[in-house]
Amino acid sequence: MGTASSALLLASLLVSGPVVAAAGPGPTELDRLTALAPDLRPAVLARALAALACTSEPDLAQSRVLAVIDYARPSTERRLWVFDRRGPQLLFHTLVAHGSGSGENFAERFSNRHHSRASSLGLYRAAETYDGRNGYSLRLDGLDPGINDQARSRAIVVHGAAYVTPAFAEQHHRLGRSWGCPALEPSTARPIIDALRQGGALFISAEDPDWLRQTAALPCKSSPAPERAK
Repeated sequence: MGTASSALLLASLLVSGPVVAAAGPGPTELDRLTALAPDLRPAVLARALAALACTSEPDLAQSRVLAVIDYARPSTERRLWVFDRRGPQLLFHTLVAHGSGSGENFAERFSNRHHSRASSLGLYRAAETYDGRNGYSLRLDGLDPGINDQARSRAIVVHGAAYVTPAFAEQHHRLGRSWGCPALEPSTARPIIDALRQGGALFISAEDPDWLRQTAALPCKSSPAPERAK
């Protein structure tokens, strides 16, 4: 990733909560990452690694940085994990909002449609950054046809938002909600975006029956996850 190594080191120092050292080698990448994030359900992490193994984009399959969101958790809980797969190392574990069209404290509805203001599930490639109305932001390309492939045209991006803070959650009993974007706490948005930009992988999961049926029907879901990242 070129100069990204120094950016990742800086990002690790800004992690929401302590950076966790690897707990010893495991037989698989799933075991190693699970040891770093014991509160991330192994089934969700397994879905993320399977999606990477099955992607038609070799560079993304070997992406060094992997972000995982579990929208089965309430918005008041930290439900975003960002890994450096090469370490391996947990870089961030922090809050993330969902779209207003998806629900209140829990994300319960998902859509790929324009104007739905709902979150979309599945695998994304992190693309370029820009400065917009929400400040420093990261464009996303959805890679699952019919599930999240309208992300770029819907302007689904990673950005910081004042409504994504522990104080907001405590006052309102939920985070604020976006128009479908995975919005982040302002203090962590920039370092997370810098860690992911230009080729990082983002996987968004939930216990949504329709999505689970669709993904189960896709080819290659039984393929092993790649063991090493660039």
